[in-house]
Amino acid sequence: MAAMNWHTANRAAIAIAVVVMTTHAQSRTASMHKCEVVHGWPTLPPGEILGQTTSVGVDSKGAVFVFHRGDRTWVEPFPAEPIAVATIWVFDGKSGRFLRSWGAGKFIMPHGLTIDHEDNVWLTDVALQQVFKFAPDGRLLLSLGERGVPGADSAHFNYPTKVAVRPDGGFYVSDGYHNTRVVRFDAKGRFVSQWGAPGSGAGELNLPHGIALDRAGRVYVADRGNSRVQVFDSSGKFLADWHGPLVGRPYGVAVGPDGTIFTVDGGDQPKSPPDRGGATHLTQDGKVLERFGEFGNYDGQFRLAHDVAVGADGAVYIVDTWGQRVQKFVCKG
Repeated sequence: MAAMNWHTANRAAIAIAVVVMTTHAQSRTASMHKCEVVHGWPTLPPGEILGQTTSVGVDSKGAVFVFHRGDRTWVEPFPAEPIAVATIWVFDGKSGRFLRSWGAGKFIMPHGLTIDHEDNVWLTDVALQQVFKFAPDGRLLLSLGERGVPGADSAHFNYPTKVAVRPDGGFYVSDGYHNTRVVRFDAKGRFVSQWGAPGSGAGELNLPHGIALDRAGRVYVADRGNSRVQVFDSSGKFLADWHGPLVGRPYGVAVGPDGTIFTVDGGDQPKSPPDRGGATHLTQDGKVLERFGEFGNYDGQFRLAHDVAVGADGAVYIVDTWGQRVQKFVCKG
């Protein structure tokens, strides 16, 4: 019995040592990777404010596009009339200067925004049940889905959340609140394939809320309802599952120019206490480099972090839906 106690105590000591060593290693890693908010960014037009901000993207020139809902909030059933004011605002990434706006009278419940490699602007509207592709000058190039009609076939969506675009012009749609699937299309908008089914197992989804691609063609899905990021190959084969307290409940996911990954944690949306407010920076294999931000209204905090985008210079942009703002972060290390 004494020998057993000694071995038990020894194993406990080793376990404690491992935890301490791991904690120190994480602390050293965090100290080398630091993301800090840029105070005073952006500058809004005089006398105007953003509405509920839902998505953000950065073009090749460093312009930052923000999709917002004007004076509208999420109320179901959704209204029938489009938002009267401009729902896409564009800022200069470096200075934060307001550049232009557009999108008035076009959208009912804005959700996802993506800028592709040709600076086309992809948008999703959960009320319209549609996905749109606009040219950089605002011309409509493509629309998918039947206006206001939900469905689960190759021609319909049910609350589509976001788009990720391949180098060849093909694209993926995270679809979304009700269909719990990822749908792949070719560059002309023709259906190619789909994957995902309701559940929490490998490859199953529960509200795929954000989606992004890396240069190797891997597909990252913010599997919001399952509190994880799932990684797939280009054909939908399951590769990995990232989860844990530092990942939280990811609403959005983006890939930086160095291949590292950023997610934002929108939490469960309880009335109290708040369990949301962070962003996470991860390596390509899912190891946490840093968790930054917390719940609140100050610079660097979030009431409901909803989406994230990364510029070519590595600057990180995060929209805070309930805070009605977009913030810029610069990460060092």
